[in-house]
Amino acid sequence: MVRKIEATTAQWLLEQPFDEPVWVVEEMLPVGLHLLVGPPKIGKSWLVLGLGLAVSLGKPFWGFATRQGAVLYLCLEDTFSRVQKRLWTITDEANDSLFFTNVAETIAGGLADQLVGFRADHGDLRPVIIDTLQMVRAPSGESLYASDYGDLSKLKRVADDCGIAIVVIHHTRKMGDSDALNTVSGTTGVTGCADSTLVLHRQARGSGDATITITGRDAEFQELRIRFKDCRWELVEKTSAEELAERSVPEVVLQVLEFARMQGDAWQGSASALVDAAGVEGVKPAVLGKYLAQHRMFLEERGVSYSVRHGRTGNVLTLENVVVGEGCEGCDGNLGI
Repeated sequence: MVRKIEATTAQWLLEQPFDEPVWVVEEMLPVGLHLLVGPPKIGKSWLVLGLGLAVSLGKPFWGFATRQGAVLYLCLEDTFSRVQKRLWTITDEANDSLFFTNVAETIAGGLADQLVGFRADHGDLRPVIIDTLQMVRAPSGESLYASDYGDLSKLKRVADDCGIAIVVIHHTRKMGDSDALNTVSGTTGVTGCADSTLVLHRQARGSGDATITITGRDAEFQELRIRFKDCRWELVEKTSAEELAERSVPEVVLQVLEFARMQGDAWQGSASALVDAAGVEGVKPAVLGKYLAQHRMFLEERGVSYSVRHGRTGNVLTLENVVVGEGCEGCDGNLGI
């Protein structure tokens, strides 16, 4: 007999006091399943070793507070001798809360049960680090997507049920992409199952400078500039919200913003006239009008109000320099193209 669907109401959800996410590393790593992705030999193992040390000692990681507790590191590509040398290199201090193993079952062979058992023996377990995903996978007759999603979902279930963070190290594909998530090796089943994805990208071959982008369900999108120095990853700076916002804005909108700032008085005209006046190339007037409407608040936050009114010969666009925070005086909200 088919089980009935059990559903809840929107009103119940509005009133239900759900718990807030529990952070292992504040603002960066909550309870759940997380991918740390980067090219081979970029230093992912050094990064998670530093993270594990910080959590086990209860020390901040890159300035983010940690929730102290036990750490289990599955260093499945390394020998204990190699791990020892890394520890000698980066720290003089450790404790009995950071555990290592270089032998574990595959996901299909019982890894989930092993992790649940370790959690039962160590009630203060915070993160589990799996280095690497490929080492705990086995060939499957399923489709690539089903295999990717099926394996990761088993790990996510353990993380959610045990109240821990599981960090899985994985590789990027060779072909680059402007969207960091598209660089993750495998199908979308890999990133689709994870609660967050951290993509490590070196700025130039041979350089110690890199960026790490964090995209997740509970953590806000972040980009951190980091540097690999003396075998440690250190935080250089966090990319500002303003810079991140500008990257999501089409270049033509930035051109119009610069054009408007150079005008002493308000500029008015058609979209076609604006294309010519601002020297915009590669975009049709109607599309430019759409972009300006979509990013009206972006313009206003930078001192340029944008509005549209219907004239006898078509829409008339108005760009006017204003004091930030004043808004658009007399704007009727008509932003139609």
